[in-house]
Parts: sequence; C-alpha cells; structure tokens
Amino acid sequence: MWINIEIFGFRALWSPYFLLFVLGIGIVYYMITGPLRHKYTRADKPTIKQQSFFYGGLVLLYFVKGSPIDLLSHIMLTAHMIQMAIYLIVFPIFMLKGIPAWIWEKVLLKPIIKPIMSFLTLPLISILLFNALFSIYHLPFVFDFTKSSQLSHTAIHMVLLIFAFLVWFPIMSPVKEFERLKPLGKIFYIFGNSVLITPACVLIIFSDVPLYAAYSANGAWLQALALCVPADILSGLTYSLSGPEMFSPLATLEDQQLGGIIMKIMQEITYGVILARVFYAWFSPETLKIDPLPTTNANDMTN
Repeated sequence: MWINIEIFGFRALWSPYFLLFVLGIGIVYYMITGPLRHKYTRADKPTIKQQSFFYGGLVLLYFVKGSPIDLLSHIMLTAHMIQMAIYLIVFPIFMLKGIPAWIWEKVLLKPIIKPIMSFLTLPLISILLFNALFSIYHLPFVFDFTKSSQLSHTAIHMVLLIFAFLVWFPIMSPVKEFERLKPLGKIFYIFGNSVLITPACVLIIFSDVPLYAAYSANGAWLQALALCVPADILSGLTYSLSGPEMFSPLATLEDQQLGGIIMKIMQEITYGVILARVFYAWFSPETLKIDPLPTTNANDMTN
C-alpha cells in the first residue's frame, strides 16, 4: 500500500515562494505592457490572445515547477516526463506567443546579443543543440548528477529551457530576423525535431532495468527529494522512508517505461498541433488569392 505525499507538508507540495516568483513575473508583464508601456514603446497593448498565452504560460510554469507535480517528479519518472514535456516543449511556445514583439526586439537586437542569437537560431544549430542536450540530460549518470544538488539541478534546467526557447525561433520567432524557414522548411524542421528526440525516449522505454539511481537507490532518492522538501521536514521522515515505491502504484521499471511513452506522446501531440498551424498558414493565403471566375455580360454574349 502506498503512502500519500501530503506527509511532506504544504511547502513541499505547493512551493509558496515559487508562487510569489511567478506572480511577480505576471505583475512585471502587466506593468510593462500596460501602465508603463509608453516609457518603452508606442506600440499598442498586447491583444487578449497574447495576454491569454502569457498568463496561461505562467499557470503552466507553476503547475510543473510549483505544484505537487514537482514533488512527484522526484518520486516517479512518469511525473518527471510530464514536467519536462510541458516545461521544455509547451511553455516556451506560450511565452513566444504571449510576449509582444517589441519586448523581444529590445532584448535580442542589442549589439552584443544579436550576433549570438543569429548563430544559435540557425535551424541546424538550434535543433541539434536542443535535442543533443535533452538526450545527454537523460543519460543515467548525468540525470543522477542533476539530482545531487540544488545548484546543478537549477543550472541544468535553466540551460535546457534556454535552448528549448531557441529551438522554436526558426519557425515562430516574434522577431522576424530570427524566423529563418519557409513553410516547407518548417515542416521538415518539425519532423526533424520529432525524430531527434526519439533516442532518449527509446532508451527509457525499452530498457529492461531501472536506469536512474534517483528513482531506485534509497540514498540517491533521498538526495533528490531534498531538492524540493524542506530539510527540517525531510530529516524527521528519513527513518520511515524506504524508497519511492512507497508513494507510487507502479514498479520502478513500469514507471520508467510509462514515463518514456508519455514524453513521446506529449511531444508528438505538441508538434502535431504546430505542424497543423504551419499547414493552415501556408495554404489559407493561397486560397484567398484565387481569382474569381470571370463574369460574362450580355454584350459579350451577343457578339
């Protein structure tokens, strides 16, 4: 019989400090794009659609990094994969769609930043770097290392997030200078992304042994759990915790395989939606340009 994660307490489950951080980002966005906008630009306020994307993105960020999903990600690989799929694939799209172009331009077109962005958003560079880093991150020794300290965990997740943003720039950049591909190129780019992320998922799905000490070895698991559970609470529970199986209805190997499957499915759904939007944007303007059939007047018919 497995135990409810509520024993870890409110701070571990709901990360109130992270919630304040997310709310702070929302307030800054509101002020810069609203009351203080005229200090930076003459552009209009963000549309309702843009605001919905941005605030929806903040909800997703808190959901995967501040809600019980974050705690569960240190207990079950399935929860970790749900977290990573939203954090690295879905969340960047919401931010790219939600932040007005003029804000991106003021940051990314700086003399120092622009040449770096111009290189990193080259389609081949961005797609290879993101998928290589994602695959390397899920190698067992690297993954377990990220769970060894708060610094390594935060730093690696931030690097992954930066390249998760960059991988979308060639096809949906809010700054036109960095959107490099025509519709057909975007289609191949999306397919390439789908293929390149597959090896990491295959490694996880088809392994016949548990890969990660952070989910199978008690000492490594407690070390990983310390990343989100306050030390005073965890120290009081250490002697009663035998491993992540106490909180999961799945065996370690089954959890690992399900996690890989969920990552692949969520990635395919997201890429499928983007692919559909590319097709729609490609063909709808051409449809509108079709000339109507010529009208025949009475004079022409009599001649």
